[in-house]
Amino acid sequence: MSERLSAAELIALIRRVFGTTPEDQRLGILVDLPDDRVPDRPEWRERRRMAVGWAAELQQQKDALGMDVSLVLYRNVATNNADLPAQVWIGSPGSVPETADALDPAAAVPLVQVLRTHSVLLAPTQFSATAPLKLLGREHRFRAATMPGFTAEMIPALRLDYGEVRRRVAIMKGLLDRATRATLHFEVDGRDAHKLVLDLRHRQAHASDGIIEVPGTAGNLPSGEAYIVPYEGEVPGVPSESAGRLPVQFGADVVVFEIEANQAVRASGEGKAAAEQAAWLAAEPAYGNLAELGLGVLGDLGVEPTGEILLDEKLGLHIAFGRSDHFGGQVGAARFSKPEAVVHIDRIYLPSLQPRIVPRVVDLRDEDGRTTVIMRDGAYVGVF
Repeated sequence: MSERLSAAELIALIRRVFGTTPEDQRLGILVDLPDDRVPDRPEWRERRRMAVGWAAELQQQKDALGMDVSLVLYRNVATNNADLPAQVWIGSPGSVPETADALDPAAAVPLVQVLRTHSVLLAPTQFSATAPLKLLGREHRFRAATMPGFTAEMIPALRLDYGEVRRRVAIMKGLLDRATRATLHFEVDGRDAHKLVLDLRHRQAHASDGIIEVPGTAGNLPSGEAYIVPYEGEVPGVPSESAGRLPVQFGADVVVFEIEANQAVRASGEGKAAAEQAAWLAAEPAYGNLAELGLGVLGDLGVEPTGEILLDEKLGLHIAFGRSDHFGGQVGAARFSKPEAVVHIDRIYLPSLQPRIVPRVVDLRDEDGRTTVIMRDGAYVGVF
């Protein structure tokens, strides 16, 4: 099947994802541009070309789509989930500059102007805009599908039976909503070496099922996961009970994070990666916040990993570090030293990404003390 979406497929996708109505008058396609700080790379260039092509095709088919289409350009924010720039540009598909440095400052318009006048947004960007768009959506009431790192390899995931995806995500969300604790055991090189407990009290889970119909919401596309922010200890006198050891493979090396009160406080292990992670924790303590426990559901539906977080996190277990306020947590951009240091980064436990580490046990326990088996040896067990 083609790794290109036709105009008819694009229109059908937008209608299915957003549940568009005659009240939706404008669709915005957000594109971030490289600059002298963050140089271009081939996959980024190809993603921009894809996005620009989508904008051109959809504008040509605007009567069938039922909306005008704007191509919204902005200077990249240099890291995933940092706040978006205050100024953007409305571009033409035929004349998109290669870098943000070529944008005319006099032609810029306020970002909020775009957000107020476009009820539907697609964001196939280099750096994830999920966190800021989730937060801005609550104020401006648009719906946004964020697609950071999207590639043509992911197009088959857009053609899935999203009724089945929604069913699986709803099951996972229900399990997480009822849970007060998650217990995870990780094997490293075949040895049962590390245990992590995540405190899930005082939290509700989120469903990311590829349907973004409610004004004020934003989510990933492709999608297919339920996720929850571990409790971060904000209730006076009630500390977080998240604690233990979390192994993460960086390249060939495994780094072990020691977790206390939902915070990675130390990093140790092999090679240069251990020193780099320890230095990052020291410089940016907010990076050590455990910001998400995610359970992706697409791995059993024939979807293969691509090496991009956008899709790969939807295939199975992942745990994120850093910013959590866009998911209902307490750690936001202000907790980092500077805008470009803000991060929400997923560590995904798939054999192709972390071959030395296997999540041998993942269990959830509810407030009545009942345990639900979620995963054994990296695979879901009897959940669906």
